[in-house]
Amino acid sequence: MKILITGSNGQLGNEMRRVASEICTEHEFIFTDVAELDITNAEAVLQAAEGVGAIVNCAAYTNVDAAEDNEDVAYLINATAAANLAAAAKAEGALLIHVSTDYVFGGDGNTPRTEDLPTNPLGAYGRTKLAGEQAILESGCRSVIIRTAWLYSVHGKNFVKTMLSLMASRPALNVVFDQVGTPTYAGDLADAIGTILNTPAPAEGVYHYSNEGVCSWYDFAVAIGQLAGSPCQVNPCHSSEFPSKVERPAFSVLDKTKIRTSFNLTIPHWHKSLQLCIGKLSH
Repeated sequence: MKILITGSNGQLGNEMRRVASEICTEHEFIFTDVAELDITNAEAVLQAAEGVGAIVNCAAYTNVDAAEDNEDVAYLINATAAANLAAAAKAEGALLIHVSTDYVFGGDGNTPRTEDLPTNPLGAYGRTKLAGEQAILESGCRSVIIRTAWLYSVHGKNFVKTMLSLMASRPALNVVFDQVGTPTYAGDLADAIGTILNTPAPAEGVYHYSNEGVCSWYDFAVAIGQLAGSPCQVNPCHSSEFPSKVERPAFSVLDKTKIRTSFNLTIPHWHKSLQLCIGKLSH
């Protein structure tokens, strides 16, 4: 099967390059990023998708704060482009695997979020990602939508790399403890996508994927410091101490039961995957 990957220079896209050589060796991959394919151009997307059996959309506008001032740009990449990819998948009879976010939900409640809960995005980023989901579902193409959260890897910009950088230059850091979720190692999510690509006629629908377990950003930062052997003191603080245009979800733990059972996945605990990532970063 020929598989088109978009956003292949990002965190997840880079991990999909590894998956192509390790897990999905039977398939032929076409890796694109914005230089090779403008996914906001419907005609270009149709041409790029000719003859493919699957499309994996790893591209997104993910700057949550900047989206508040640039919602039209975020919409173009997160919603219009998703609609273009869905139309191309529909035309080719291909499967579209699209990555979405926990930000489609509000931040209330204290039980892990299942796929059928009502959505209630708190900001522009969540609104544009939800619009992308809706465009895909309305297109009638074959689709698997995977909502994830707190993505990090050895590639690109992310919380883990930011913390390591700050810890190397400061004696102490304040990190919020009143926002709770689960980190997701991009390598694990890519492996899950690889499993779906290797599944004949995978069950379509919306799924949730993050690593297992629960933590606050403070807990996450403490673990990063400990695993990196940093002497930096990490202190808990309230999110109100970091004023932002964006209201971030206070609770965004995703329930992974559906994806785990549908594709027989073993999902690692977040601490185990963090240890793996920091090990790779330290070499």
